[in-house]
Amino acid sequence: MSTITPDYQAIKARQQAAWSSCDYAVIGCTLQIVGEQLAEACDLRTDERVLDVAAGNGNMSLAAARRGCEVVSTDYVPGLLERSAERAHAERLNIRFEVADVEALPFEAASFDTVVSSFGVMFAPDHLRSAAEMARVCRPGGRIGLANWTPDSLIGRMFKVLGRHVPPPAGVQAPSLWGTEAHLRTLFGERVVHLEMTARHFNFRYRSAAHFIDVFRNWYGPVHKAFAALPAEQAELLARELTELLEEQNRAGPGSLVVPSEYLEAVLTLR
Repeated sequence: MSTITPDYQAIKARQQAAWSSCDYAVIGCTLQIVGEQLAEACDLRTDERVLDVAAGNGNMSLAAARRGCEVVSTDYVPGLLERSAERAHAERLNIRFEVADVEALPFEAASFDTVVSSFGVMFAPDHLRSAAEMARVCRPGGRIGLANWTPDSLIGRMFKVLGRHVPPPAGVQAPSLWGTEAHLRTLFGERVVHLEMTARHFNFRYRSAAHFIDVFRNWYGPVHKAFAALPAEQAELLARELTELLEEQNRAGPGSLVVPSEYLEAVLTLR
C-alpha cells in the first residue's frame, strides 16, 4: 500500500490564497475572548518574550501585549498582520509584526519564553514540522500555548461538510486533530514535561443560520473558496447542509443563533 506524500508547498500556496481572498478579521475579532483566556492559562509575565504563530488578526498577540510581554506576531498572510497592527496601534500596544511561515520560523533556537497559537497553527498542512518549529524556538522550561477546534466542534464538523463537496488535499491530516490530546502528544512527544488541557466552548452568535453562512461565505477563506469553486446547484446543497448543522446545534431557539463550538486549550511545558 503506497503512502501519499503531500506537496506541502503547493498546498500552502493554495491555503495562503484562500486566507488572503477575504478579510478574516471580520470574523477573527469576535474570538478575542479565546486569546485572553489562553494568555491567562499560559500565566504570561511582564517582559516575557512571546511568539504568536499563524497569528491571524492578532487576538493572542494583543492579549500577550496587554500583559506587558515582548510580542512578535507572525503569519504568512500580510493582510492579516496589517489588521492586527491597526488594532495594536489603536490600543498603543508595542508588537513586532513579521511575515513568517510556522513551518520555517526565521528565529534562533530558544528565542522565546512562550510560543502561542489561537486557531492558527492547526491549519498548517505539515503538523509534525509545525510542532517541531514551535518547540525549537521555545526555550527549555518554556511554554507552548494552543487553542484548537476539536473534531466534534462546530468548526470541525463544518470542515467535514466542506470536505464532502471540496475534498481536502490527499495525505494531509485534518486540522481538528490538533484539538485532541493524543495528537498533541504524538506531535510534541518527549519534548514535553507537562501538558495541561482544558475543554472550552466559544459561542458563535448570529441572527440566524443564513446570517452565519453569509458572513462566513464572504469573510472566512476556506468557506469563501469552497462556495466559489462549486456550481450553483452544488453551492445551494452546501448551504442547506450547513444550515442543517447550525440549526441542529442552535441553543437560542427561533429568532437568533447561538452555537457553542468546543475547542481544546492546551499549555505544554517543555523540558
